Amino acid sequence: MTAPDRTAKLTSALPFALSMLNVPLAWIGAVHGGWSVVLLPLYSYFTFSILDALTGLNLDNPDPNTPDSDLFWYRAITMIWFPIQAITVFSLIYYVTHSDHLSLLEVLVLFYGVGIMAGATGIVFSHELMHQKNKLERWLGDLLLANVLYSHFRSEHLLVHHVDVATPRDAVTARYNEGFPRYFLRVLRQCPRSAWAAEKRMLARRGASMFDRRNPFWRYAALQALMLGLALLAGGWAGLGLFLFLAFVAIWQLELTNYVEHYGLTRKYLGDGKFERVMPHHSWNASHRATNWLLINLQRHSDHHYKPDRRFPLLQTYGADQAPQLPYGYPIMASVAMVPPLWRRWMNPRVRKWRAMYYPEITDWAPYKRGLHTG
Repeated sequence: MTAPDRTAKLTSALPFALSMLNVPLAWIGAVHGGWSVVLLPLYSYFTFSILDALTGLNLDNPDPNTPDSDLFWYRAITMIWFPIQAITVFSLIYYVTHSDHLSLLEVLVLFYGVGIMAGATGIVFSHELMHQKNKLERWLGDLLLANVLYSHFRSEHLLVHHVDVATPRDAVTARYNEGFPRYFLRVLRQCPRSAWAAEKRMLARRGASMFDRRNPFWRYAALQALMLGLALLAGGWAGLGLFLFLAFVAIWQLELTNYVEHYGLTRKYLGDGKFERVMPHHSWNASHRATNWLLINLQRHSDHHYKPDRRFPLLQTYGADQAPQLPYGYPIMASVAMVPPLWRRWMNPRVRKWRAMYYPEITDWAPYKRGLHTG
């Protein structure tokens, strides 16, 4: 590869590294306090939404057969994030708990922003990494999830969500008319159980019990205990409390995103416990350029579920004739989701239009909402 080729590939990957700016913003807030503590949450939620308005949609589709060797810089962005996030989190905990220039409110707003960073960047990057076959990438994904105490997400996502998406079997698929608060409590309760059950079934097929060392939940527990220990070591009980707070915010960010991605969409029930195959129209698609930079193309979610093994720079986008479209990027949609009446006003007509477009033969959707088609 020539030097110009390497430079061009680095240049094309750099917009997806804009999330790295979270780190200096976090430290500006920690050192200076005051109004600067809001810079971190404002960056993810408002800056990229404004950039979306300025840059518009990106409807270009890369060659899906591009070899991994041409994706070095894209892969590097996701692989270096765990040490960056871990160092930032634990050093901030140490700094804040060993200084006295920040008020309690300033500390909470600062770590609310750190939680958004760990959710909107850390968990999103872990999602990309867990889908890869490379052991190093999968380990880095596990470490990022452990850093927000949500390790079971890997098992639930790969073994349950991708299999049962857009069916009543999938807790992560938000039901039509289901408000986010109810959804959030439901997935917190159901997903760890479904992840455990999925791993139990896999081990049983190998003739092993849940106590087998191949059960990833033992690794999950060890890694999460390590993260809790590091937080306690860095900042004592106050540091542990801040770590738990930022982890909760990160999980809340993840589940807000999950809520938006499939709200109201359902695969057709074929009978005998079977549903139609997953297609692009079973996920909401968003082609907004800037927020796709921030979220490494996660908003091209229709293609991710259609081709789960496709790396993020190669994900395709779809037109309105192939996949339902969100009116805005995830930050705005997630904000609206926190106000259920407004969310239903925005999204329910779009769900009804989607039903009429793809499934005009289905006149009674109540069984799908009630979860009767579970097989």
